[in-house]
Amino acid sequence: MRRLISSGSSFEADIGYSRAVVQDGWVFVSGTTGFDYATMEIAEDIAAQAEQTFRNIETALAEAGAAMSDVVRVSYLLPDAAEWPECWPVTCAWFGAARPAATMMVVGLQDPRMKIEIEVTARLPQKG
Repeated sequence: MRRLISSGSSFEADIGYSRAVVQDGWVFVSGTTGFDYATMEIAEDIAAQAEQTFRNIETALAEAGAAMSDVVRVSYLLPDAAEWPECWPVTCAWFGAARPAATMMVVGLQDPRMKIEIEVTARLPQKG
């Protein structure tokens, strides 16, 4: 069974995607940025954006029945590779224990205010 999860972000309706999709024991979380979805505001600092991005991802995973510790794959997307080291303390705080397979790519993002986008894949915990 396929289940769609929404964060309520206007981007999802405007573009036509879900924050996350749950299917066959997997949770696929779309590329997520540092917008606070309640206010649609975004911090200027990349580390603050990364922190908010992880909170947004954690919310989607929780709705799916998973946690950050269930993440097996993460992709970090940044327009400026020089800013990447500023995120390391944040990424380590969130994934230092789980240590998922990871990739960092330099890309153009949709909005010039966005300094990082993060996408994850998680495996739902096995019951029993």
